[in-house]
Amino acid sequence: MKEILKLDNVSYRYADAEKDDYVLKNINYKFELGKVYAIKGRSGSGKTTLLSLISGLETNYDGKITYDNQDLKNINLDTYRNTYVGIVFQSYNLLPHLTASENIILSMDISKTKEKDKKGKAIKLMESVGLNKNFASRRVLKLSGGEQQRIAIARSLSYNPKVILADEPTGNLDKETEDEILNIFKSLAHKENKCVIIVTHSKNVCDEADKVYELKKHKN
Repeated sequence: MKEILKLDNVSYRYADAEKDDYVLKNINYKFELGKVYAIKGRSGSGKTTLLSLISGLETNYDGKITYDNQDLKNINLDTYRNTYVGIVFQSYNLLPHLTASENIILSMDISKTKEKDKKGKAIKLMESVGLNKNFASRRVLKLSGGEQQRIAIARSLSYNPKVILADEPTGNLDKETEDEILNIFKSLAHKENKCVIIVTHSKNVCDEADKVYELKKHKN
């Protein structure tokens, strides 16, 4: 399997924190294509912070993060997030005034995806996550939580990134829907050779992941 992401001695503390008050301290993780990773840990252990670092949303850290052997600090991070990394949030972060397909098309527009039939591609992406074309014209607020999360995953795939980052993607879902969403992530990794990294509290997600990293709350 090809290594796509690597964290070398990554440490992070808030700007107003004491000198030795680190949220993350000397983290060394490797992530490969074709695998599902779960990152677990108690509240305050830095799970979401770690995801912010990997996604390039937070840049003030010590150590080194590389994507495909390129230092993130030397990469245009807007291009990185709009080309190589797809992000899925627990709260979906869909625009409620748009339809399901419009949310996906907007992501293509932002990433400047060269696609002649964006509506057609949006429908194909929806079908890939288990939603038929009848959902395309539905407003987001008319969809269930599980349906919204599927749209969020389809949106993250709109520019075909190699890495999918998911922050508690099943946290608001029932067990059956969680299993369905988890199967989508496993298929993306095992059949489409993507690297899927899931921050989670769910034992079920951890049990199904190929590798689990556990963050411990750093003690001074």
